[in-house]
Amino acid sequence: MNSSSSPRFLIALTALLAFAGSGIASAQSSDRLDHALREGKKSGKAQRVILKAKPGYEAWARQMLASKGKKIDAELPSIGAFAIEMSAGELAMFCESSSSNGCSEDTVVTPSAAPARGARATTTAMPTYTTPAINTLLGTLGLTPNPLAGLGVTVAVIDSGIHPASGLSHRIKAFYDFTTGGIVKAHASDAYGHGTHVAGLIGGKQHHSDVAFQGIAPSVEFVGLKVLDGNGAGKTSDVIRAIEFAIAMKRTFGIDIINLSLGHPIYEPAADDPLVQAVEKAVKAGIIVVASAGNHGVDANGNVGFGGITSPGNAPSAITVGTSDHKNTVTRGDDTIAPYSSNGPTWYDGVVKPDFIAPGHKLSSEAAPRSSLFKTYPTLHTKGPSGKEFLRLSGTSMSAAVVTGVLAVLEQATGRVLSPNLAKGVLQFTAISSTENGLSVNPLRQGTGQINAKGALRVLNHVNATVTDLDHTWLQSPVVKTTAIGAETYAWAGNIVWGDNIVWGDSLFYNLPIWGLNIVWGDNIVWGDNIVWGDNIVWGDTVDNIVWGNNIVWGDNIVWGDNIVWGDNIVWGDNIVWGDNLLKPLDTTNAKFDGDNIVWGNLADDNIVWGNSDDNIVWGNQVAPIVGKGGR
Repeated sequence: MNSSSSPRFLIALTALLAFAGSGIASAQSSDRLDHALREGKKSGKAQRVILKAKPGYEAWARQMLASKGKKIDAELPSIGAFAIEMSAGELAMFCESSSSNGCSEDTVVTPSAAPARGARATTTAMPTYTTPAINTLLGTLGLTPNPLAGLGVTVAVIDSGIHPASGLSHRIKAFYDFTTGGIVKAHASDAYGHGTHVAGLIGGKQHHSDVAFQGIAPSVEFVGLKVLDGNGAGKTSDVIRAIEFAIAMKRTFGIDIINLSLGHPIYEPAADDPLVQAVEKAVKAGIIVVASAGNHGVDANGNVGFGGITSPGNAPSAITVGTSDHKNTVTRGDDTIAPYSSNGPTWYDGVVKPDFIAPGHKLSSEAAPRSSLFKTYPTLHTKGPSGKEFLRLSGTSMSAAVVTGVLAVLEQATGRVLSPNLAKGVLQFTAISSTENGLSVNPLRQGTGQINAKGALRVLNHVNATVTDLDHTWLQSPVVKTTAIGAETYAWAGNIVWGDNIVWGDSLFYNLPIWGLNIVWGDNIVWGDNIVWGDNIVWGDTVDNIVWGNNIVWGDNIVWGDNIVWGDNIVWGDNIVWGDNLLKPLDTTNAKFDGDNIVWGNLADDNIVWGNSDDNIVWGNQVAPIVGKGGR
């Protein structure tokens, strides 16, 4: 057996990620607190907390809080949780109680178009830019302007609001404000300006003279759910409440898609992350959820970093989008990945994200004239031929909006019966792989490639959903796996990324159970005879090297060494510093695989032996039990 694929090797590898990803050695940390709460507890100050009750213990948790005189700021019933403020001393009392599944910080969420630390090309540093006379965004997606695109489809934009601009006003079906502690029905507004820009990319409808600023699906309708304030900041609990509202009002407003162009750093495994769990609930309810990957692709020195995906982009069932720069041209040959676009794998879980990339660099869209962004960045204003002013922004927020617009087009084409899994599958399968310097780009940077709306639309237009026989394709006629965009023809990726594996074959061409509504992306699937499993992306040979440099991704709690080699060997650089936990330098030149064990270094004090002691980790002279995924 190849040692790199043996069960004990994988268990040891999982434990290594769990041990490192926990941020603090298991003997020094509380399993019941996420990383942000553990760090915040050191200050002794009160923190905003999401208390997660055990299933069936919600009433007990509520009673416990009431008995201690605690005021619940918000109940989050979809995940059995409560948003509340706690002192440092109360964390142990409540979070480690018998009715609790632990606590997560009710952390600040921000939009993924705000300037990201270390990003050299964001909203703060835009060169002079001229909007082309034609809409190159639609062209590079393989689409043509269609004023009826997205008709009958509704998108919930969970963001800073939506300004009732002329290109949007008549299609805002409902607007609710979650930033004041309640759920307040209100007139549409946007004090920050980010949500308006996102909505405009999804479906802004312009006069003929301003067709270059037209959104992807200009007949789509909106439900505006405001969770970010005038400074572009919000609370995780408010985003969760907005998602819950969208689920509850799905039938009332006909909500098909949720756009989440926002996020926060990952502080715990996806299974414990309240925002991720809310997203998974929405997907199970049949709503397609699009999330931005985050803008943490490079540090202040321009070094490329991996593992910068934000929450809820780490949700397995979310469609997570990174950013490409389409250079204002229709052709794909000059496209590049925007350096700030966050790369995978996801922290703690090691899932491959983003799922694919989409244009999102220097895109002009609807503006909220009195908003903070519009006032603060006058150099980002763009005037259309009609004299109307637009705003130009960059980021994975914009890319997520583009994908949401494409999905509205696909929803319309399928009669609004597109499942979340089929939506993700068809966009991954038909994506066009990006290359740089003649080489295919790392899947952890681009997923399966850049979105190909024309190809996805062609596949779905050929699907006959009444065909349920798995021995026969559900396509009414053969589909060629290429797409002509401009004067060039491009091959499709032809694969789907499931977790951390590539699924090869024509799975998309058969009406498999996975494309239905009752399976989410993280579930285990038996794919049948039409599937060939390819390489494991994270641990296989697909990715040979990931070079981090010495950059810091999430402040002080993640510091990587000089390099990481993923593949047949794992080299963790010269050192790893996680939070306050400093591990000894490793003699990586002598790292080797020995049967089912991994031995690092030559000296006894430097050695790490995985698997010699049954379920134990031998770390130098210290032995600790393997605690499982994510330090649990």
